[in-house]
Amino acid sequence: MEDRPSADEVLLIGTVIDAFGLRGEIKVRSATDRVDHLRRHVQTVFIGAERRPFALQHVHAPKAGVLILTLGGVTDRTAAEALRGAEVSIRESDAAPLDVDEYFIHQLYGLRVVESGGGEIGIVREVLQTGANDVIVVERRGRSDTLLPMIHEVVERLDVAAGQIVVRLLPGLIDDEG
Repeated sequence: MEDRPSADEVLLIGTVIDAFGLRGEIKVRSATDRVDHLRRHVQTVFIGAERRPFALQHVHAPKAGVLILTLGGVTDRTAAEALRGAEVSIRESDAAPLDVDEYFIHQLYGLRVVESGGGEIGIVREVLQTGANDVIVVERRGRSDTLLPMIHEVVERLDVAAGQIVVRLLPGLIDDEG
């Protein structure tokens, strides 16, 4: 099997909930909506903090948010149960290509946030996933952190390669008192 990637080289696709059936399949709470890409293009998944590699033999998605995975070398219920609670990852290079307006959450950390007029606001310290849209926590020098929604009305340009997010500040969006 292949070598183990570093934590920076993998993307979380889910967490093992339990064993499924008697033949070693695992039930996974999915963190991906690209099941078809996973099924067709990913050959290896990495399990747990130590990122142990397993051949991905079969993917079944019985309902939204749940995957049933068949892994090479996991052949009975006991072996599958031993994986309960472990994170399941894939190499970032194996992930589905991103659309123009998409990004991986980890890519936002540390980006500079600047106003469309050029003024620096701060650095992305954290990303909150609210369900409706992501919200970045921007650390501002000498001021309290501010929250900015990652929506089209606010984000003019996200340029991961250049290390910055250009935003259009709507009235009242940032409290300059703090």
